[in-house]
Amino acid sequence: MNKKAAELRQDLLWGQLHALTVIAQLGSFTKAAQRLGLSKAAISQRISELERSMGATLVARTTRSVRLSEAGLRLVEDTEASFAHISRTLNATRDAVGQARGLLRVTAPVALGRQHIAPALRAFFKQYPEIRIELDLSDRLVPLAQEGFDLAVRHCSAPPDSHVAVKLCASRALLVASPGYLKQADSITHPQELSEHACLPYLRPGPAVWLFEHQAASDEPQRLRVPVQGPLRASNSEILRDAALDGLGLTLLPDFSAAPALQSGALVEVLPDWRPVGFFGDAIYAVYPWTSHTPRPLRLLIDHLRQVLSPGFLLER
Repeated sequence: MNKKAAELRQDLLWGQLHALTVIAQLGSFTKAAQRLGLSKAAISQRISELERSMGATLVARTTRSVRLSEAGLRLVEDTEASFAHISRTLNATRDAVGQARGLLRVTAPVALGRQHIAPALRAFFKQYPEIRIELDLSDRLVPLAQEGFDLAVRHCSAPPDSHVAVKLCASRALLVASPGYLKQADSITHPQELSEHACLPYLRPGPAVWLFEHQAASDEPQRLRVPVQGPLRASNSEILRDAALDGLGLTLLPDFSAAPALQSGALVEVLPDWRPVGFFGDAIYAVYPWTSHTPRPLRLLIDHLRQVLSPGFLLER
């Protein structure tokens, strides 16, 4: 093969090289295929073609894992920065002209996603019809880059330092019950009395214990740990909210789950002078992997969520 033919052959390998870098990033042929919009068979073929051209095994595949060989790792280390630069350049050029378009893969907690994120997308799509979104609802904290997500909406107190985190709005936990339950139960004037009531704790390992903090004037905050029990424990705030609405007992809810029922009077806040702590996050964040150029569709979605979730979204504080 003459030099010109060899150079032409190398030109045909850019797609295969890019597929290798994506596999290295995601650790999976299936996830790489999803990211690139190809079939798993097409990804496998690209890697086989690259291996034949290089004369070396680049990816060691087993039934449980995908691992790059030493030659594959060296090839990725030498090329991934170039592909990242090309991606940034393409995104910057695309952002500078024409209408925003592209696919965003987003993950969010189940209750928050169902109640507020998904409904907020209707207006977003109307304004940006060329942007597509894949919304995955899960309470599992997924590694974004490894699972191919562009954005995570997180309800937490401390977002990861390794990512960019944009605060969308503040959040707090509330102790609530239905008027019907409170009417037939003994009055509640102190958190310690909760141990004598029907409580609906969030399902977590170990005994159910609620922690409360009271800020007295000019004093250090007073903290109380209260063991609680009741007819139901669940791992979803919507289930606990509905159980409280049915009068089964008191529960702790994030404000975004409790707000509509509180505003309608179907639920009532209990012990408002005592702040539940350590249960849910203090804020809602948009979290995404660090990049020197944030794609325009991602910026637009974050701005939209911040506008939707901030003014009048939750209860007055």
